[in-house]
Amino acid sequence: MLFIGHLAGGMTGLAIAFVFAIAMNTISYFFGDKMVLAMYKAKPAPKDHKVTRITREVSRAAGIPMPKVFIIPIKTPNAFACGRSPSHSSIAFTEGIIGLLDDKELKGVAAHELAHVKNRDILISTIAATIAGVIGFVASTARYTLMFGRDDDNQNIIGVIVIAIVAPIIATLIQLAISRSREFLADERGAAFLKDSVGLASALEKLESGIKRAPLAQSAAAGSTAHLFIASPFRASSLMALFMTHPPMEERIARLRHMKF
Repeated sequence: MLFIGHLAGGMTGLAIAFVFAIAMNTISYFFGDKMVLAMYKAKPAPKDHKVTRITREVSRAAGIPMPKVFIIPIKTPNAFACGRSPSHSSIAFTEGIIGLLDDKELKGVAAHELAHVKNRDILISTIAATIAGVIGFVASTARYTLMFGRDDDNQNIIGVIVIAIVAPIIATLIQLAISRSREFLADERGAAFLKDSVGLASALEKLESGIKRAPLAQSAAAGSTAHLFIASPFRASSLMALFMTHPPMEERIARLRHMKF
């Protein structure tokens, strides 16, 4: 953010970016989970809903406080956890995943997400989602400026072009910096909570095919939060697989299938 601010407005831009960066990190720490949930129009799950019951069972097995449970009204089968600590966490299931998986598989998914909570992966993931979203907004603004800027803006045109090109790359690098090994660890620890890896392995197999049938629509918001989900929410080509925020699904499934308890 400091780099972009300096590029856009010199020392004045740098000072503004510094204040904005502090505010952004403070807000994302305390409200990042609420922002992500609002982004997907998540609604609290009823107390008698099966995902609430399953999450309660798994949180007991994991030895962590019961997180808030939400349902996201989209057909793409997926789930994610967010928050800043085990005592301030939320887990969200899409309507697609609730309809696709059976109870044992949903329990495996909940265990994976609660492993992220217990491992404290969710804080950095939530803040990364917020920062990537802001940088994506900066890039969109720069592109808008290029298209509709005034003629007397020519002196800043090079800086705006650089921002429009560099900002999306920075946002992608931030997401990829969230190590893929954390997904492997969450798979393994989640399976250990339940003393069973079959449910999660089966869930991942169904999610892979389910996402191909009903991928999440590409957008700046979706792109900035993709790393939060248990599985990449997009249908990707072989080239795009190089930039995926998740490890290969077949490798995750193979590791789970070989686990013994």
